[in-house]
Amino acid sequence: MDSFTSFFDAQSSSRNSWSYDSLKNFRQISPVVQTHLKQVYLSLCCALVASAVGAYLHILWNIGGFLTTLGCMGSIIWLLSTPPYEEQKRVSLLMAAALFEGASIGPLIELAVDFDSSILVSAFVGCAVAFGCFSAAAMIARRREYLYLGALLSSGLSILFWLHFASSIFGGSMALFKFELYFGLLVFVGYIVVDTQDIIEKAHFGDLDYVKHALTLFTDFVAVFVRILIIMLKNASEKEEKKKKRRN
Repeated sequence: MDSFTSFFDAQSSSRNSWSYDSLKNFRQISPVVQTHLKQVYLSLCCALVASAVGAYLHILWNIGGFLTTLGCMGSIIWLLSTPPYEEQKRVSLLMAAALFEGASIGPLIELAVDFDSSILVSAFVGCAVAFGCFSAAAMIARRREYLYLGALLSSGLSILFWLHFASSIFGGSMALFKFELYFGLLVFVGYIVVDTQDIIEKAHFGDLDYVKHALTLFTDFVAVFVRILIIMLKNASEKEEKKKKRRN
């Protein structure tokens, strides 16, 4: 009991010590790690652009589907098996994986564009703001402060997997679908924090593989974006149904 009390006291004191100056305090991150993070986030931005191109190609030619999903998985496996010194090849594989991923979620994006394009913009902006805020929180926090959440998030991810597996076999209800949606959003938002601190910690110990780290953050971003977009589409469609019922 005393350990729990001391833990929450430490958390509350760290929150109370935050100020505007603490938001600018990156002294715990060495210049080498800061340069590495710049490379990671620049690669992430390029991957997001490539993903947007993939989604646009799906809207033009309807290429998204099972084959692009396999292409994305194959590109990721190829990237992870490529030695770090082949930098240009690994960057190209990251862009290819992002392109295939964008085409794979292209049907969802096309649905959002056909329904209301403002929903797509709002979902992306909301995801970008959430990603930026949680990444900044992970950078500002003490080193290793949130890494302990990794085991909890892994357990949550396994729960999502088995729920999805069970619903695909036995059928799922709308309540189960909502739980998977919101719980998955919570899990992947947590992964943004944990993965950011994990990248910083690995960089402090000499792991400067910015391509692999950008891939990790890219998968987190896409997972959060897809869930936010589905939630917004679902809420918008429910509002439309209510309006139609009132008119009738």
